[in-house]
Amino acid sequence: MGSKQIAQETFDDAVQENITEFEMDPEEAVREAVQQFESQGVDLSNIVKAVRLPASENGQKQKHEILLTLDSLGRAVADSDLSEMAEQLVIFTDQCKEQLAFRYLAGQNDAYSVVFSACQLASGDRNLMLKAFYTLSAMLDGQPDLLDSAGQDLLLQTLMEYREDAEMTLAGIRCIRHACLKHEQNRQDFVKGGVLPLLTGAIVQHGDSADVVRTASSALRIMTFDDDIRVPFGHAHDHAKMIVLENDGLRVLIEAAKAFTDNSSVLSELCATLSRLSVRNEFCQEIVDLGGLNFMVALLADCIDHPDVVKQVLSAIRAVAGNDDVKDAIVNAGGTGLIVLAISHHLANPQICEQGCAALCMLALRKPENCNVIMEGGGALAALQAMKAHPREVAVQKQACMLIRNLVSRSRDFSQPILEMGAENLITEARATHKDCDDVAKAALRDLGCKVELRELWTGQKGSLAQ
Repeated sequence: MGSKQIAQETFDDAVQENITEFEMDPEEAVREAVQQFESQGVDLSNIVKAVRLPASENGQKQKHEILLTLDSLGRAVADSDLSEMAEQLVIFTDQCKEQLAFRYLAGQNDAYSVVFSACQLASGDRNLMLKAFYTLSAMLDGQPDLLDSAGQDLLLQTLMEYREDAEMTLAGIRCIRHACLKHEQNRQDFVKGGVLPLLTGAIVQHGDSADVVRTASSALRIMTFDDDIRVPFGHAHDHAKMIVLENDGLRVLIEAAKAFTDNSSVLSELCATLSRLSVRNEFCQEIVDLGGLNFMVALLADCIDHPDVVKQVLSAIRAVAGNDDVKDAIVNAGGTGLIVLAISHHLANPQICEQGCAALCMLALRKPENCNVIMEGGGALAALQAMKAHPREVAVQKQACMLIRNLVSRSRDFSQPILEMGAENLITEARATHKDCDDVAKAALRDLGCKVELRELWTGQKGSLAQ
């Protein structure tokens, strides 16, 4: 992916030059322009790679199709022509959904203000409001910066006014999801505006709607993200605590799961959100007390063939296992064997191998009794097989090394069996291949009783010796 950026105008001019100066046909002209800019390291992900439509007779400038639709929508909004506006909203939404480059170009040409005006104009007309909100959602996808405070207020007000309407609730929450992904300020503004009780309330109010439960759960999880690189310190932890302590979030999510025992996609979403809320010891224990662990273990057993679900459940089990008492509950519920099965069953999937090893690593930490269960269940062998299957995946290598170390640190009798499985060579290779693995690999080798080479590292300070 290139790091340089160009304007749409620059790309369009290059295409036009290829057509007029070099007599290329339109498709060839676009291909040539793409090749030319990519060879220079230019990132074209936000560029519409198409020929602008021909100029009109009055000499107006050529425009891409999505901008022509935006013009038509803008005229309909300005004329308060609701019928035409409804038609143009549908067309514009479909075009925005095609690719980020289309909606980015529209966003650069004041599409947000047009769509926001359409939302205001549609007020009171439920069906028209739905169309306008679908358009707003499509526009905000990948472009959260477009939303302003007036848009935030509109979304919050709509969720409050239409809280009993599942379809309107879903449309509003989708807009909020897109607006908060990778945008810390929007998250904080929405939380201050009262979005958390609206999201948990939507799950309770529409507990029979898979789409609402899944989307609202996802929106809650996004409120706990720390994914905006522009902000050094976000409020992820604070938001997670507010969801649990002020909005009874754990109970709401686990109760919602009971209505979808056969819907793996909803349960997977709920698991993913629960894992983001497991930020305190008492929260992890509450998840168990509310029956959350039982549904996770059952889900892992029932959906072992579905990698996306397995990954989310393993991540959730890993998160709640931060509590030492919960570790025992997971082992007693048969979670260890299912985790090992998941790794073996999806050995080709690096993310499942990583999450599975990480979950076992947490269960083994400070728990010699659990280490016995993991060893007897084939956990060490599964981890080493994962290392062998993914030598280039640093996350898999690190988690497997940490698991091996945890297994033997308080149970040295396991060292010889694990070494006989070929652990030393695999861990040594991980250490040599991945700089980030050096410390954990060294610790695993030491605790296995292997000879660890001492290396002198000059740091400019007297007597510095790093191993």
